Amino acid sequence: MHFESPIKRRKSRKIMVGDVPVGGDAPITVQTMTNTETCDVAATVGQIRRMEEAGVDIVRVSVPSLEAADAFGKIRKQVNVPLVADIHFDYRIALAVAEKGVDCLRINPGNIGREDRIRAVVDAAVDKNIPLRIGVNAGSLEKDLQKKYGEPTPAALVESAMRHVDILDRMNFQNFKLSLKASNVFMTVAAYRLIAEQIEQPLHLGVTEAGGLRSGTVKSAIALGALLMEGIGDTLRISLAADPVEEVKVGFDILKSLGLRTKGINFIACPSCSRQNFDVITTVNALESRLEDIKTPLDVAIIGCVVNGPGEAKEAHIGLTGGSPHNLIFRGGKPSHKVDNAELIDELEQVIRKRAAEVDSESEAPVKITLGL
Repeated sequence: MHFESPIKRRKSRKIMVGDVPVGGDAPITVQTMTNTETCDVAATVGQIRRMEEAGVDIVRVSVPSLEAADAFGKIRKQVNVPLVADIHFDYRIALAVAEKGVDCLRINPGNIGREDRIRAVVDAAVDKNIPLRIGVNAGSLEKDLQKKYGEPTPAALVESAMRHVDILDRMNFQNFKLSLKASNVFMTVAAYRLIAEQIEQPLHLGVTEAGGLRSGTVKSAIALGALLMEGIGDTLRISLAADPVEEVKVGFDILKSLGLRTKGINFIACPSCSRQNFDVITTVNALESRLEDIKTPLDVAIIGCVVNGPGEAKEAHIGLTGGSPHNLIFRGGKPSHKVDNAELIDELEQVIRKRAAEVDSESEAPVKITLGL
């Protein structure tokens, strides 16, 4: 049984970040950002390659200086994923990376300075077909808006964003996406709802400075989940005080939970209880680690009792239901063969890999795999 997402996405203009479409009818993309020193080319390239292995669609790199711009050019030549250059204040950096193959410029027109400098960046973007990303953050609102509103509010974020949008409108530039980020869930959701009604460009979702791996994941899932269920959002970044690769994993997990992306294995697992016939937690953790390389869309559910296991297994292309003294593997909704606890993880890995290979070779639709006890 394959679940089709009932979400109706907001209509937005499609832009291209390198060869990756964002907005329109394109899949919602997952982004992250490097946290290495950009001038350390080897370290940055190594981190980006780990992100690529995790399936990231777009990577952002901070470029705070002209020296970093030179390093960016070297990085660009060594990786395949589209790269966004994160730039503030100095328009010369934007012009430099535009010549070095950047795929998108994260830049707020309002903090570049004089209009001739903004025009120079826009002209370069037009010449090389580079989209911009306007990024508004509750922690860096303009001083007059802080005075006007007293504190960051959804309306303040939107007013700040529209200032930048108006600058680009005057220059007849529409090739951009926009983000409105706050560390507060309610402010983030309210701001995106407001801006979604005012512009047609793609929206980059995120809760800024969300927190550590666990707390930041929860906060991001609540805010972004609410927006995505309303059809708002075309690309996202999970901002965690953790390895950026974890941001990629969490991003895809959020999208998979809503049926918006199907890349990789979607693990469904019970919390386990005294009815379990094998160690559910160990099994789930081992399989998640071993099967990270699989990009084929498969649902894998590990359910810890015979109460729910057989029913879940029969609904799946591959399933496991626990039993004593043996566990039973299902294929195509029918019993296939038995497996002992000692061989359980190895056998499941082989069965899942075999099915993934079959799906890849047959170009089949997404397959659901359930492992239940």
